[in-house]
Amino acid sequence: MLAISPTDRFVVLTGAGVSAESGIPTFRGVGGLWRNYRIEEVASPHAWRRDPRLVWEFYSMRRKVAASAKPNPAHIALANLERLLRERLLLCTQNVDDLHEQAGSKNVLHMHGELFKSRCDTCSRAPFQDRNTYDPPAEIPHCECGGRIRPHICWFGEVPFELDRIFHALEQCTMFMAVGTSGLVEPASPQPNENTQPLNNRILVTLKPRRDHVWPLFR
Repeated sequence: MLAISPTDRFVVLTGAGVSAESGIPTFRGVGGLWRNYRIEEVASPHAWRRDPRLVWEFYSMRRKVAASAKPNPAHIALANLERLLRERLLLCTQNVDDLHEQAGSKNVLHMHGELFKSRCDTCSRAPFQDRNTYDPPAEIPHCECGGRIRPHICWFGEVPFELDRIFHALEQCTMFMAVGTSGLVEPASPQPNENTQPLNNRILVTLKPRRDHVWPLFR
């Protein structure tokens, strides 16, 4: 049993292993291939420029799969933990589905983006809810500005979302929990730099990966 004091602050990182328990294939599943395409070939800015229809076909498939998934006990447990700790818990997820929210979690950061949101690839229009699918022969959706609507996803070669907030929470936390992730998956795996602070004197709880697989922040 893990003892939690009234002053403890939690950061929880969840990865593909949590969603996999709800039937959502892992990002690297089936040898990292989708219809013989490497994942990077349908999840990168280059792929979007080369063939946006193919990219939307891939993400339409992912939306269909995620739409039928339901939260599992891990999602429920983390939502219950948040109700106990309130603002003292930050849930940071590498997953793009909305299963944490379905389970009742409120304070969730999606560092890879959100599958059921889209945004314009040209203007500063805010990301918006979008559960539509755009399988061929559907046209690529366009913004009022004329730009193309793309999935609100952090692709390979792009910077994950909310990094400043995540690193601030890591500096403030007393407990870090990694669930269903190795912390190595790009592009979410952070690389140390001059602004990265080691998480000395934090309690590390890992429910899947080995300690040496978790971010190099712990040293």
